[in-house]
Amino acid sequence: MRSVIVDCAIYREGRRREGPHDFSDALDEARTADESFVWIGLHEPTEAEFDKVSEEFGLHPLAVEDALKAHQRPKLEVYDDSLFMVLKPVVYEPDSDAVSSGEVMIFMGDSFVVTVRHGEGAPLGAVRHRLEADPDVLKHGPTAVLYSIADATVDHYLEVADELQADLEVLETEVFSPDGGGSRHTASRIYNFKRQILEFRRATGPLSLPLARLSGAGPFGPPVPFVDETAQPFFRDVNDHLTRVNESVEGLDRLVSDILSAHLAQMSVRQNDDMRKISAWAAMAAVPTMIAGVYGMNFDHMPELHWRWTYPAVIVLMAVLEVILYRMFKHRGWM
Repeated sequence: MRSVIVDCAIYREGRRREGPHDFSDALDEARTADESFVWIGLHEPTEAEFDKVSEEFGLHPLAVEDALKAHQRPKLEVYDDSLFMVLKPVVYEPDSDAVSSGEVMIFMGDSFVVTVRHGEGAPLGAVRHRLEADPDVLKHGPTAVLYSIADATVDHYLEVADELQADLEVLETEVFSPDGGGSRHTASRIYNFKRQILEFRRATGPLSLPLARLSGAGPFGPPVPFVDETAQPFFRDVNDHLTRVNESVEGLDRLVSDILSAHLAQMSVRQNDDMRKISAWAAMAAVPTMIAGVYGMNFDHMPELHWRWTYPAVIVLMAVLEVILYRMFKHRGWM
């Protein structure tokens, strides 16, 4: 049977301590000691598996429902006994131009942090190890965990934005190359890129408001409970990075739209060129067809039919007209 609890540890004065394996005992121990808290990490728990955790930590039923169902927008909710925050880490696969998002739900309360992870795009092991290697940050308690997860998530957004920018520049070059813009797959690639940027925006856009609340910016009333007020400048720095990400996403979206418009214009111009060529060839074919049609009607009174040079004269006339039409269409760029 799989274990949904990825890690459970007690931290005292910024350092990990060996403690009870049962998280209920760990929480009691953390609350009886100064500057201590317990951090439990879970991965895709079922309702039955999460019941004991939610009951022990007194988590709000609405937040528990969101954590179990996932597919939530980034948000920050404050309840009586806990704080609930949703983050959406993203992963970009350059080979397939695909952006996928996971979810991290963070519960914070009196001497505890519970993180619930959905998807493979949100590993928290690296965040935990980095915090454990920096006791000066970790000693700030659950606030340090919340800040570190948010900071790691937003920093990865910046990396994804740079990767998308690089791949979009390659796509732009292909679209405006002599042959690339005419590929029948180009439009579908551009639309796919636009969908990936939309998926990225769903993760980054709604996060602005929660980070603004945590940083103390704007008319959000009293400070957020369970969050150390001295951490506001750090959350403000994360919010500044997120602003850069959102500006990059907006720029990418505009650029993709411009590339798509340019590609459609190119296709329209190519179709017009093809229609002109087809029309020119049809006009050149119509002239000898018309002349041959006249002489194929078998009228009784056509004096020129009795002339010895009628046949070569008609052939020469057809050739001359074809040459005239060809030169005229060539001069106008239709051929």
